[in-house]
Amino acid sequence: MIWYKDDELIIEFDKKPSVTMSYPMPCYDECKNREIDKKPFLNKEDLEVKITVQKPVGILSDRKTYTFIIPKGYTWDGATIPRFFWRFIGANTSPEFLIPSMIHDVLCENHSYIDNNRYLSTIILERLLYCSDVNGFKRWMMKHSVDNFQKIKGGWKK
Repeated sequence: MIWYKDDELIIEFDKKPSVTMSYPMPCYDECKNREIDKKPFLNKEDLEVKITVQKPVGILSDRKTYTFIIPKGYTWDGATIPRFFWRFIGANTSPEFLIPSMIHDVLCENHSYIDNNRYLSTIILERLLYCSDVNGFKRWMMKHSVDNFQKIKGGWKK
Protein backbone atom coordinates (compact mmCIF):
# COMPACT_ATOMS: atom_id res chain seq x y z
CA MET A 1 0.00 0.00 0.00
CA ILE A 2 1.64 3.22 -1.15
CA TRP A 3 1.36 5.80 1.62
CA TYR A 4 3.38 8.54 -0.06
CA LYS A 5 4.88 8.95 -3.53
CA ASP A 6 6.66 11.73 -5.39
CA ASP A 7 9.62 11.97 -7.79
CA GLU A 8 12.10 11.52 -4.95
CA LEU A 9 10.59 9.10 -2.45
CA ILE A 10 8.05 6.29 -2.12
CA ILE A 11 6.87 5.17 1.33
CA GLU A 12 4.90 1.92 1.41
CA PHE A 13 3.33 -0.24 4.12
CA ASP A 14 2.18 -3.83 3.63
CA LYS A 15 -1.11 -2.86 5.31
CA LYS A 16 -2.74 0.12 7.00
CA PRO A 17 -0.87 0.80 10.25
CA SER A 18 -2.82 -0.21 13.32
CA VAL A 19 -1.86 1.69 16.46
CA THR A 20 -3.50 2.34 19.80
CA MET A 21 -2.86 4.15 23.05
CA SER A 22 -2.28 2.23 26.28
CA TYR A 23 -3.37 3.54 29.65
CA PRO A 24 -2.01 2.79 33.11
CA MET A 25 -4.35 0.46 34.97
CA PRO A 26 -4.70 -0.43 38.65
CA CYS A 27 -4.30 -4.12 37.76
CA TYR A 28 -0.82 -3.51 36.24
CA ASP A 29 2.25 -3.49 38.44
CA GLU A 30 4.10 -0.22 39.05
CA CYS A 31 6.82 -1.06 36.51
CA LYS A 32 4.29 -1.71 33.72
CA ASN A 33 2.46 1.54 34.49
CA ARG A 34 5.75 3.50 34.35
CA GLU A 35 6.50 1.95 30.94
CA ILE A 36 3.05 2.96 29.69
CA ASP A 37 3.51 6.51 31.03
CA LYS A 38 6.83 6.76 29.19
CA LYS A 39 5.71 5.14 25.91
CA PRO A 40 1.91 5.00 25.72
CA PHE A 41 1.53 4.19 22.01
CA LEU A 42 1.43 0.61 20.77
CA ASN A 43 1.78 -0.93 17.31
CA LYS A 44 -0.93 -3.61 17.16
CA GLU A 45 0.36 -5.69 14.22
CA ASP A 46 3.65 -6.43 12.47
CA LEU A 47 4.09 -3.71 9.85
CA GLU A 48 6.43 -4.00 6.90
CA VAL A 49 7.77 -0.64 5.74
CA LYS A 50 9.40 -0.07 2.36
CA ILE A 51 11.21 3.20 1.60
CA THR A 52 12.36 3.75 -1.99
CA VAL A 53 14.66 6.65 -2.81
CA GLN A 54 14.01 7.31 -6.52
CA LYS A 55 16.37 10.20 -7.15
CA PRO A 56 18.68 12.38 -5.09
CA VAL A 57 17.20 13.59 -1.81
CA GLY A 58 19.56 15.95 -0.04
CA ILE A 59 22.80 14.03 0.34
CA LEU A 60 21.44 10.80 -1.19
CA SER A 61 22.71 10.15 -4.67
CA ASP A 62 21.57 6.65 -5.59
CA ARG A 63 18.25 4.93 -6.09
CA LYS A 64 17.87 2.52 -3.22
CA THR A 65 15.13 0.59 -1.43
CA TYR A 66 15.08 -0.02 2.32
CA THR A 67 12.71 -2.56 3.89
CA PHE A 68 12.17 -3.23 7.58
CA ILE A 69 9.48 -4.53 9.92
CA ILE A 70 8.05 -2.74 12.93
CA PRO A 71 7.06 -5.57 15.26
CA LYS A 72 3.72 -6.04 16.91
CA GLY A 73 4.01 -4.63 20.42
CA TYR A 74 6.46 -1.85 19.52
CA THR A 75 5.89 1.13 21.82
CA TRP A 76 6.90 4.77 21.45
CA ASP A 77 6.20 8.13 23.08
CA GLY A 78 4.45 9.93 20.22
CA ALA A 79 5.93 13.10 18.77
CA THR A 80 8.63 14.52 21.03
CA ILE A 81 7.35 18.08 21.22
CA PRO A 82 8.26 20.19 24.26
CA ARG A 83 5.12 21.30 26.12
CA PHE A 84 5.93 24.97 25.45
CA PHE A 85 5.46 24.40 21.69
CA TRP A 86 2.15 22.51 21.93
CA ARG A 87 0.26 25.77 21.35
CA PHE A 88 2.03 26.26 17.97
CA ILE A 89 2.51 22.70 16.78
CA GLY A 90 0.13 20.48 18.71
CA ALA A 91 0.38 18.03 21.59
CA ASN A 92 2.75 15.09 21.35
CA THR A 93 -0.30 12.80 21.42
CA SER A 94 -2.13 14.43 18.48
CA PRO A 95 -3.48 11.67 16.20
CA GLU A 96 -1.92 13.17 13.06
CA PHE A 97 1.54 12.63 14.58
CA LEU A 98 1.12 8.93 15.45
CA ILE A 99 2.24 7.17 12.26
CA PRO A 100 5.00 9.69 11.41
CA SER A 101 6.38 9.58 14.96
CA MET A 102 6.30 5.77 15.06
CA ILE A 103 8.26 5.43 11.81
CA HIS A 104 10.72 8.15 12.82
CA ASP A 105 11.29 6.65 16.28
CA VAL A 106 11.96 3.22 14.74
CA LEU A 107 14.52 4.79 12.38
CA CYS A 108 16.17 6.70 15.25
CA GLU A 109 16.47 3.46 17.23
CA ASN A 110 17.67 1.43 14.22
CA HIS A 111 19.97 3.64 12.15
CA SER A 112 21.07 0.71 10.00
CA TYR A 113 17.56 0.41 8.50
CA ILE A 114 18.42 3.39 6.29
CA ASP A 115 22.22 3.14 6.17
CA ASN A 116 22.75 5.55 9.10
CA ASN A 117 21.26 8.42 7.10
CA ARG A 118 19.99 11.00 9.59
CA TYR A 119 18.79 13.38 6.90
CA LEU A 120 16.70 10.68 5.20
CA SER A 121 14.95 9.95 8.52
CA THR A 122 14.02 13.64 8.74
CA ILE A 123 12.71 13.71 5.16
CA ILE A 124 10.63 10.59 5.82
CA LEU A 125 9.14 12.24 8.93
CA GLU A 126 8.26 15.37 6.96
CA ARG A 127 6.64 13.39 4.11
CA LEU A 128 4.60 11.30 6.56
CA LEU A 129 3.44 14.47 8.32
CA TYR A 130 2.29 15.71 4.90
CA CYS A 131 0.27 12.49 4.46
CA SER A 132 -1.31 13.12 7.86
CA ASP A 133 -2.54 16.55 6.70
CA VAL A 134 -0.23 18.48 9.02
CA ASN A 135 -0.09 22.03 7.65
CA GLY A 136 3.05 23.38 5.98
CA PHE A 137 4.14 25.64 8.84
CA LYS A 138 3.93 22.86 11.44
CA ARG A 139 5.74 20.43 9.12
CA TRP A 140 8.49 22.98 8.55
CA MET A 141 8.83 23.62 12.31
CA MET A 142 8.92 19.92 13.12
CA LYS A 143 11.31 19.02 10.30
CA HIS A 144 13.86 21.68 11.21
CA SER A 145 13.52 21.15 14.96
CA VAL A 146 14.07 17.40 14.61
CA ASP A 147 16.92 17.84 12.14
CA ASN A 148 18.74 20.39 14.31
CA PHE A 149 18.18 18.38 17.50
CA GLN A 150 19.65 15.28 15.83
CA LYS A 151 22.66 17.29 14.63
CA ILE A 152 23.31 18.57 18.16
CA LYS A 153 22.60 15.26 19.87
CA GLY A 154 24.71 13.28 17.42
CA GLY A 155 24.62 9.51 17.46
CA TRP A 156 24.01 9.02 13.72
CA LYS A 157 27.60 8.29 12.81
CA LYS A 158 28.43 4.87 11.37
